[in-house]
Amino acid sequence: MHYTTQQDVLDFVEDNNVKFVRFAFTDIFGTQKNIAVLASDLPKALEEGVCFDGSSVPGFMHVEESDLVLRPDLSTLAILPWRPAEGRVMQFFCDIQKPDGRPFGGNCRGFLRGMVRRFKHLGLTCNVGAECEFYLFETDDRGRPTRIPIDQGGYFDVYPLDAAENLRRDICLTMEQMGLAPQHSHHESGSGQNEIDFHYASPLKTADNVMTFKQITRAVAGRNGLYASFMPKPLAGQAGSGLHVNISLYMDGKNLFEGDIAPDSIPGSFMAGVLAHSRELTAFTNPLPNSYLRFGCDEAPRYVSWSRQNRSQLVRIPAVQGDNCRMELRSPDPACNPYLAFGLVLAAGLDGIENRMQLCGPVNRNLFELEPPEAAGLGLEVLPATLEEAVDAARQSPFLAKYLPEGLAQRYFAEQLRRCDELRQAADPAEFERARYFCAI
Repeated sequence: MHYTTQQDVLDFVEDNNVKFVRFAFTDIFGTQKNIAVLASDLPKALEEGVCFDGSSVPGFMHVEESDLVLRPDLSTLAILPWRPAEGRVMQFFCDIQKPDGRPFGGNCRGFLRGMVRRFKHLGLTCNVGAECEFYLFETDDRGRPTRIPIDQGGYFDVYPLDAAENLRRDICLTMEQMGLAPQHSHHESGSGQNEIDFHYASPLKTADNVMTFKQITRAVAGRNGLYASFMPKPLAGQAGSGLHVNISLYMDGKNLFEGDIAPDSIPGSFMAGVLAHSRELTAFTNPLPNSYLRFGCDEAPRYVSWSRQNRSQLVRIPAVQGDNCRMELRSPDPACNPYLAFGLVLAAGLDGIENRMQLCGPVNRNLFELEPPEAAGLGLEVLPATLEEAVDAARQSPFLAKYLPEGLAQRYFAEQLRRCDELRQAADPAEFERARYFCAI
């Protein structure tokens, strides 16, 4: 059932023995937050919203103007299946407003929704799919995560090399209970590394799904005495974890990525915009210092290029047909804020369409075997090598200045550079990064 009115929601709460309702949102860095409301107080919360202290959320507000209000999106109602059956817990994803009803610049769901609206004004419908990789680690006798992966399996392995078959099954079943549509699941290349993909949906729905998926995975892993890490590169010498973003465009019911893509066509210009702005986007698609240890190895891109099928590219066109035709952006990682990352990738594509950018020719090479001098000879741009470099590229970007909500960029970049300074000053940077981000991402 699709819940559209407050009475629909209140009826659901009564019929399903719901006692607690989580009002969930993300900060500008993609960390999920929530406040729980008792079911008896839900009518007032739905009518008036839930006020909270924005100055206590990193990147949101100053203490002298701290009040913000959560407004639930009723269509995102979902029971949390891992919570008790008696006194059940359900959840909404929320948008964030200022107390007087004005938009709040840190409302990243609103930013993504607005970007989708701009495509609709052009007669275009976007679909987005996500492929999310993660690691599973053992925990110690106090339930704290270790850095011991649960198995030594590799790509597509099965039991006993793959020790997570049942856990992935439980994750997929829980996803279905919460309205997600899992598509594929398998062991990935790294020891203890897994991937679960879900069917494409609207950009906003898929961003919500990414947040829900991470929540489910952590809960199911914890219930099994394990820890799920979405850190981009949790283990040296093992594959990094990506969040591959698949985008298709429709006009008048036709998938524009199906068949040949002319350089000056709508999908060609969309891809050209994504490629043209890819260095500027990297601070948002790859937000941690650790993110940059992943580039250039284990099928993670380093150069700004595209081709068909080739997994060494930043953008590839998979060999599929019909509604599955799409472009795949392979640089993002699961530490990103999906609302900001998806919104800015769409903005880059929109900039390409509006400025009639022409798609460059494909690079049909294995770029993992390409030496830097040869790449320079081919005229290939390189993705930023560090977070500092990515922030510098983003700060100098007229494109980002045009599209990003007012004030958000300054707060976002300041926090990223603070993280870089902390890491640089740490006595043991690798240990500091593991301690700071291993359990937080």
